Amino acid sequence: MVVLQVIIEGLATGTVYAGLALALVLVYRMTGVVNFAQGEMGMFGAFVIWWLSQNGLSNYTAMAIGLACSFFLGMAVERVVIRPIVRFGELPVAITTVGIFLLFNELAPWIWGTENRAFPGLFVRGVYSVDGLIVGLDILGTMAIMTIVAAAFLLMLRATKLGLAMRGAAANPISSGLVGIPVQHVIMLGWGLANVLATLAGALIAPRLMLDSNLMLGVIVYALAAAAVGGFQSIFGAIFGGLFIGVVENLAANFVGFISSDLKIIVPLAFLVLILVFRPTGLFGRPQDRMV
Repeated sequence: MVVLQVIIEGLATGTVYAGLALALVLVYRMTGVVNFAQGEMGMFGAFVIWWLSQNGLSNYTAMAIGLACSFFLGMAVERVVIRPIVRFGELPVAITTVGIFLLFNELAPWIWGTENRAFPGLFVRGVYSVDGLIVGLDILGTMAIMTIVAAAFLLMLRATKLGLAMRGAAANPISSGLVGIPVQHVIMLGWGLANVLATLAGALIAPRLMLDSNLMLGVIVYALAAAAVGGFQSIFGAIFGGLFIGVVENLAANFVGFISSDLKIIVPLAFLVLILVFRPTGLFGRPQDRMV
């Protein structure tokens, strides 16, 4: 029963990793580079949600407005910063995302200060108990929200015109443009959706970690490992990788003697190294893989 409880808690954390990994994979498929600033952009969005909640809005209203702001922020970053340098190649874009990382990491404490803050939770306090299994309602709520979001995201990619356009633009932007798909607009929308996923991940993890400018520094490591395990080419792989990393690191922290809660970050780092050495495309990725 203890093992089952640890696995459930790991799945809840893993859904957050999966959300950020989805954002990384989406941008990678659109631009061919890893957005190293994705975690910090999500952290900034979480600060916006916190600020709105502190100024009289309910938690759910603040969340909705904050996610909308994150969507437009993601599109603005792509349009203003990324698009002008795409023509210079992937390396300049990757370096630029590191610069964006530093910008948001410094901008948040400049605006809101450096102290830790309690982030408003979306779920009522309490636990669910059955036959000795005790799980917090916040854990169940996190799992439910991220599961619904991931399912909606996959459905959008497979069953809507926007999803088809995004898949086409990611697979072959030149051919997509020739058949009338507005590739640049689709890529901009992809950045916006990716930032919504990152902000949602930040908002769900912040009540447990406390909100500050370094909120997502550790989470982005787990998300990168999740995306690498599943494959940066695969949306489904990002989801699997997030859940896998969440469960394995939680099991290791609880049952491996020399790994404590402070050292469990070595688990995703170890998997990241192993995957990069033995299967760089990930478990589900292939050099010419599809988006889903």
